[in-house]
Amino acid sequence: MILKYSLIALLSPLVGGVIAAFIGKSMGKIFVNASTILGVTISFIFSCMLAMDLYQTSAVFNQNLYTWIDIGTFTFHIGLLIDNLTASMMVVVTFVSLMVHIYTIGYMHDDPGYHRFFAYISLFTFSMLSLVMSNNFLQLFFGWEAVGVMSYLLIGFWYTKESAIKANLKAFLVNRVGDLSLILGIGIIFSITGSLDYQIAFSETQNLTQTEFNLFNTWTISALTGACILLFGGAMGKSAQMPLHVWLPDSMEGPTPISALIHAATMVTAGVFLLARMSPLFELSPTALSFVLIIGATTALFTGVLGLIQNDIKRVIAYSTLSQLGYMVAAAGVSAYSVSLFHLMTHAFFKALLFLAAGSVIVALHHEQDIRKMGGLKSKLPITYLTSLIGSLALIGFPGFSGFFSKDALIEAIGHANIVGSGFAYASVLIGVFITALYSFRLFFKVFHGRIDDHHSDVKESPLSITLPLILLAIPSVMIAWPTVGPMVFGSYFGSSIDQPDAYQIFGYDFTSAYGFLLHAFSSPVIYIAILGVLTAYVLYIQKPNFLNDRSLKATFIYRILENKYYFDHLYENVFAKQARNIGQNLWSVGDIKIIDDWLVNGTAYRIGNIANRIKSIQTGYIYHYALMMILGLAIFLGWTLITTGYAS
Repeated sequence: MILKYSLIALLSPLVGGVIAAFIGKSMGKIFVNASTILGVTISFIFSCMLAMDLYQTSAVFNQNLYTWIDIGTFTFHIGLLIDNLTASMMVVVTFVSLMVHIYTIGYMHDDPGYHRFFAYISLFTFSMLSLVMSNNFLQLFFGWEAVGVMSYLLIGFWYTKESAIKANLKAFLVNRVGDLSLILGIGIIFSITGSLDYQIAFSETQNLTQTEFNLFNTWTISALTGACILLFGGAMGKSAQMPLHVWLPDSMEGPTPISALIHAATMVTAGVFLLARMSPLFELSPTALSFVLIIGATTALFTGVLGLIQNDIKRVIAYSTLSQLGYMVAAAGVSAYSVSLFHLMTHAFFKALLFLAAGSVIVALHHEQDIRKMGGLKSKLPITYLTSLIGSLALIGFPGFSGFFSKDALIEAIGHANIVGSGFAYASVLIGVFITALYSFRLFFKVFHGRIDDHHSDVKESPLSITLPLILLAIPSVMIAWPTVGPMVFGSYFGSSIDQPDAYQIFGYDFTSAYGFLLHAFSSPVIYIAILGVLTAYVLYIQKPNFLNDRSLKATFIYRILENKYYFDHLYENVFAKQARNIGQNLWSVGDIKIIDDWLVNGTAYRIGNIANRIKSIQTGYIYHYALMMILGLAIFLGWTLITTGYAS
């Protein structure tokens, strides 16, 4: 039963995407909608059935389906690993994908690439499902790369725009750095364990721990720690952790629906999923955990600050995604994998909601994205306004909303940790709470409050195909955490799927209900810091909107640093990209043209031609000349023979 449900859930988006890609354009939009939405709907239904069945039975399905490679003693299988971790990811991915599919009907209605876009997002969903359902490293890597390819196509969907082409190339190149790290980590595990299967690798942790590498002849590191850090390098690329974060804001060049899909429940969460799946390895390496914690906390703080100065509505939300991913990664660094996954789930719903609400605003304003040119849209877009408010409150962790439970649990876990870097991490995430509230409600107040622009007097609410997904996403943004926080965070929902300490070791307390956690949370500073951030935004952008003068702000040193995004792009462009281009230019001009072309290829032909010209001069046509040459040749041959054989002595 599990196998059948799993295959249906996996293959349905693939079938829908293939149909839309090959015959969708000739069959029309209705056919494209039906084939792709039906495929994702079927996948979502069967994912829910799987999740409910596994929750009741705590079963784990791990089975190889067929042998793909059989070389000597090595055998590689295609298989599935279906447990509570997999099932929860499947439900989140397929639900958000379904909402995006419905939303796309209205958002992309007039786009000439309509059928192509639906095909891409369906295949994107299939790729993500392949990643989370794999039971071995190589299959994981194939799914990982498939997600990367589809994201490349979707970010550059409007390929006539130069900015879109640069954005998808940037995403592609940055993720290749992370992917190289991932495959090196997989290589270490395979070289020591002799297998790519998860379960075998996890059972060989002793060999990984005992095997050591010498770095620079001064530093010894265990193979386990090295493999974990390299695996996390792959997660840094996909989940956009500093310093591999630079591609994610630029991915906003793609259509808004794919922004929601990439940023909410699919590509960027692959790294968090990887950390949870590899928890049996990470738990044996305190060094790797500290590294994960520090990178996550740094990303949570510093990328959140960048959201304060953004004026593009989608980029503000994009930087909030970077920050929230940092929270998830930091939680994994303190072994709170269940909390990290819980925040992944709640974040998927309210972040997809915020992106789609932003798209609703963009459509209503005829594709205007600058929040400085917005205002007073509360009465014009009532559904978008209300759902945006819900998403914003969930994002800042306001009590009662889904984001409150997951975000507060994250911070509590980090605050209770006692590993290297935990103090820095706790301070970072607390500051991040204030920053999140400030930039979230800066966006909200600037878009929906204040005076409406004269150019937007004819604005009206978006069609049902756009507003319906907003309403459906708003429901779990408020309610999903209430029934799930107990079993997922404080209970044993994930069972053997992840390896982590019990709730008491993580938090210092153990609750069984959302109400107990809610009451306890009022004794922590998180709620009050968030409220302070909202009040600050209200004062700065509603009561005294002219208090912060743009001209004076831009003159400051800190603003220039933030405007240039900490100069990471400059660093990569001038140090890495520019130098790589210079090396390539020199290899072409010197190596290719002068050495290969001029000296080897053309030069060889020239030299042979010269030799031939000289040799042809002896072709006189006189027999006595030829006889003389034969005699001389014979004499040379005989002389050489005598010398080499020793007869000459």
